[in-house]
Amino acid sequence: MADLASVTAMSEDDTRISEIIAAERSRLRSFIRRRVPDASDVEDILQEVFYRLVEANRLLMPIEHVTGWLFRVARNRITDLFRKNEPESFTESTVEGEDGEMLQIEDLLPSPDAGPEALYIRHVLLDEVELALEELPDEQRDVFIAHELEGRSFKALSAETGININTLLSRKRYAVLHLRERLQSIYDEFKNE
Repeated sequence: MADLASVTAMSEDDTRISEIIAAERSRLRSFIRRRVPDASDVEDILQEVFYRLVEANRLLMPIEHVTGWLFRVARNRITDLFRKNEPESFTESTVEGEDGEMLQIEDLLPSPDAGPEALYIRHVLLDEVELALEELPDEQRDVFIAHELEGRSFKALSAETGININTLLSRKRYAVLHLRERLQSIYDEFKNE
């Protein structure tokens, strides 16, 4: 009887792993493809990430946020591939500064020329913001980026998409709550230094 329960538990784990792989494969491949020019390297990294997931499951390693974990493993594999210290750009989006000037997200972060500590902080922040945005459901991420990064109004978004303004506000609220929670530890870490 114990063997049957063990086989059933393994089958359920395999099914869950298969569902995660099916759900995340496309987004993860796109994430890797934006950073790695060689298609065979993209596939190798993707397979390595999923291998690590299966391995972690077999070793009973607890993974709290599977999506974030997958993207973190992918980022680490990409870093291993290139072995460079340059920060990765997560978007070409701009925001409007106080004087009306359009600033890229990277302009709001510490300057890479301000020394190794500022370069490190910049790299960590870009990586964590990108991962946090990738973890959001598509509709929340789209509303957050459109409103916060592109500066578009909820009224314009509603007219464009046909989605009620209250729904857009709700989606943004959930995105902000997730981003706050997800990035709080990074904020605390740098605040206490």
